[in-house]
Amino acid sequence: MELLKQRILKDGMELGTQIVKVDSFLNHQLDIGLFMALGKELHRRFGHLGINKILTIESSGIGIAAITAIYFDLVPVVFAKKSHPTTMTEEYYGAPVKSFTKGTVSIARVAKKYLNENDKVLIIDDFLAHGEAAAGLASLVEQAGGTVCAIAAIIEKEFQGGSRKLRDAGYYVDSLAVITKIKNGQIYFKESSD
Repeated sequence: MELLKQRILKDGMELGTQIVKVDSFLNHQLDIGLFMALGKELHRRFGHLGINKILTIESSGIGIAAITAIYFDLVPVVFAKKSHPTTMTEEYYGAPVKSFTKGTVSIARVAKKYLNENDKVLIIDDFLAHGEAAAGLASLVEQAGGTVCAIAAIIEKEFQGGSRKLRDAGYYVDSLAVITKIKNGQIYFKESSD
């Protein structure tokens, strides 16, 4: 998605050769106009799959998932919690997820009443690096007996292998912007047909 690539180049910042900081528009301050364009593009790519639920993980994916739901006829958005709040008193599905940027492992949890065997799920991941979060979310859907229709990454760092691992596991993965490498302060993108 050319709009997203240009925004990453304009306002993103590389930190070494592994991290791209996009907090000014994606995961600290949110650009809702951009999110609307992302949601519309996600619907263009995945709208034919019969999606009836969107799943993401707290907290960066929530804003994008909520805006995207508008384009999917207001389907419910479920987000996995990374902690076990005292208010989560019901049974839940759980899967371990490792955060690349934080270097921590947490259990992603979704209350069982929010995922079931009738769900056709679009998973939204704001950043796809090693694929840990997306794989954990897919596990939650599968524990519920639902169907993972697709995994959508907003920004993918292809060189970290997550999308390959997910595709090898049989998932349909599509990313709006694919970074192939970060070198000498420059971010390089995979050419796409958009």
